[in-house]
Parts: sequence; C-alpha cells; structure tokens
Amino acid sequence: MIVPVADLDHPGLRPYAHLTEAQLRNRLEPDQGLFIAESPKVIRVALDAGYQPISLLCEEKHIHGQAADLVARLDPLPVFTGPRQLLASLTGYELTRGVLCAMHRPELPSVQQLCAGKRRIAIVDNVVNSTNTGAILRAAAALGIEAVLFTPTCCDPLNRRSVRVSMGTVFQIPWTYIPSWPQPAINHLRQLGFATVALALTPTAIPINHPSLSQLDKLAIVLGTEGDGLAQTTINNCDYQAIIPMQRGVDSLNVAAAAAVAFWQLK
Repeated sequence: MIVPVADLDHPGLRPYAHLTEAQLRNRLEPDQGLFIAESPKVIRVALDAGYQPISLLCEEKHIHGQAADLVARLDPLPVFTGPRQLLASLTGYELTRGVLCAMHRPELPSVQQLCAGKRRIAIVDNVVNSTNTGAILRAAAALGIEAVLFTPTCCDPLNRRSVRVSMGTVFQIPWTYIPSWPQPAINHLRQLGFATVALALTPTAIPINHPSLSQLDKLAIVLGTEGDGLAQTTINNCDYQAIIPMQRGVDSLNVAAAAAVAFWQLK
C-alpha cells in the first residue's frame, strides 16, 4: 500500500520522525516497543529471522528499484514515500540507503533459555557506543559465539546505528539482557555450567591462548566498557582473567577488535 507523504506530520511517520531511541525502546511497555532497521539488506535479514514489520519508508525511486521486493513482501502494510529532500529532513536520519523499516521489538528469552545447549557465549558489560555494540554482534555471529548477553547499562542492541553496523547479525545471533550483574548473575552462569573469563589488564591474567581456557567445556567471555574496561568487582567475580598478547608497547585494543580476537581464539 503506497502512501505518498507531503510533510513529516503524517501520523504514519511518527516512529521515523518523532520518536527518540528511548521512546522507541519503550522500557515501560516492552511489548509496545519498536526499532528502525535501515537498508534493504538489513531489512531482509530481519524479515527472514521472523521480525514483524509495521511499515516501510523509502525514497520514491526505490519503490520499483532496490526496495521492490520489500514493497511486495510487506503488502498490505503501508509503504510511506516522498522526495529525497523531504525524507532527508527527518531528524537524525541521513538516508544513505534510502530505505527504513519500523519493526516490533521481539520478546527476549531468559538467560537460562538463551544459554541452553550453548558452549560459547559472550557477556558485554556497560559498552555504550552503538558502533562497538554492532561490531561485537557481527564478530560474535561470524566467529562462532552462540549467544550474547548484555548488562542493563549497555547500549541498546536494536539502536538504529548498532543494527546497521551489525549488518543485520543482531537478528541472527540469540541475545538477551543479564540482570543483577555481576552477582548473582555469575553464580547463575556457574549453575548452568559456564566458567567466566574476564578480558582484563591485570597482573594475574593469563594469555588468551592458554590451554586451560580452550579446554573448558562451557565458557562465557566477559568484555568491558570503552576506556575503563571491566570493573574490579566484575574481574574479581570471574573464574579467569585473560589478556591478548601485544607488541610494540600497545596495551589494549578497541573493545570490538578485542572481542573478535577473543571469539576466534576461544571458539
């Protein structure tokens, strides 16, 4: 259902033009929450993963172009369209791909449900940059991590930029939030059979390629915030501490880069 729009006050454009990321997330009523997926490729991945769309917004030229399959697939949902100049004026939205899709947020599983049958998981603690969040998800999906747990202080994994940077892998890899971090959450993971390894620059840390880590049946890799890394309380509660061996006096990597190295080594 093609719906031409002449201004940004059209009620159907509210998720795109007038709701902040916090309002889209809707903490008070999670079942009413929305998120925005950007670019045809990412939207296709979300649809293939079973995410439920409510509308599409695209430039006029894409209706019979790169978004033609999406327009047909979403029928009879509304497809809002207008000239590039109008859509480019959406606050905070630079339509580099020309196509956006508003979707319902999924119901997230419990930690126990998510971890069932898994051997390698990642825990992301207080990572607040959406680019890093998306890059971590992409690395996890590509390098054998089976699930990702986010502490409540992390950036929203369904933040528009995080979704785009993840290239849609946020829809493919299972994830949820882990409450009461670090305790009793770490004890709960132990009850589920997981050892925890904190990536941390400590004097007692072992190299990430140490045999004692790769031989563990179930392992949770814990990554900390940009800049300060993991809190000492979290480090103390983990079963192991590990470092990525460095050269030329470099002490650490960006958290997303460190995640990729750790995932590859410990998968």
